[in-house]
Amino acid sequence: MTDPLVVGVLLSRVRVEEKLLLAELEARGVEIVRFDDRQIVLDIAAPDPAMARCDVVLERCINHLRALYTLRILNDWGVPTVNSYDVANICGDKLLTSTALERAGVPSPRTLIAFTPESAVEACEELGYPVVMKPAVGSWGRLLARINDRDAAEAILEHKVTLGSFHHGAFYIQEFVNKPGRDIRSFVVGDETICAIYRDSPHWITNTARGGAASNCPVTDELNELSKAAARAVGGGVVAIDLFESERGLLVNEVNYTMEFRNSIDTTGVNIPEKIVDHVLSVGQAERAQREALGIHAGEVVASD
Repeated sequence: MTDPLVVGVLLSRVRVEEKLLLAELEARGVEIVRFDDRQIVLDIAAPDPAMARCDVVLERCINHLRALYTLRILNDWGVPTVNSYDVANICGDKLLTSTALERAGVPSPRTLIAFTPESAVEACEELGYPVVMKPAVGSWGRLLARINDRDAAEAILEHKVTLGSFHHGAFYIQEFVNKPGRDIRSFVVGDETICAIYRDSPHWITNTARGGAASNCPVTDELNELSKAAARAVGGGVVAIDLFESERGLLVNEVNYTMEFRNSIDTTGVNIPEKIVDHVLSVGQAERAQREALGIHAGEVVASD
């Protein structure tokens, strides 16, 4: 009799999404091992036995840095994760996401990077007001600014310089896309666009975390192909794609690697936790098969390339 898969779940606190994912994993009869990022201590020279014996680890951290560092260490130990360190690193930094989309030829809003207030003002004026300035690392629509003129640009840039943190040392400036009162979020699992939602709001920031209302969005051929292309550009796995409807067609704005989905299950009629767990288990089964083929026992560390 084959032992059940061992699935680790790395999390911060158990939100609605984590409850749904844990319930789905329990229903599959796998062995679940929880790892609380508030409690774990990682010795990079001595792999943790409980983590090393996992066939796969599902990452569900709230804090980006905790997720990123833990994924890096797990992948170095040869433990497969959903998502991988590389995906988290790219998606967690808007500049890296933008450059990945550009390399892959995925249409996205025009983006300029500047490193001084003076050059940032020049970038704003090159794009033409209004523009959007946002931190390269951040989520839930926080610290975004729509800048309508030079006076506003100079004021916001002065604030950023005064704050003085590492993340305010570069200025990520994007063209303002005149959305039709909504944007689109699509969900890609593996190589399938499983569903999508509209996020409607009278405010120019349409995140549901900021009050946007979710409704079902049909997955057209264009939306499907563009979503999958964006997912492949950042390394694939389980991601959510934020897109704008524009005069140039659909534009990919961001790619998210630990997405929330509680508001999208009933809205779309798609069992998103089931789809995610299907993918996680397929990764774990492939890892188990590879280990067995190489004669590696559970808990033995296999260094990544």
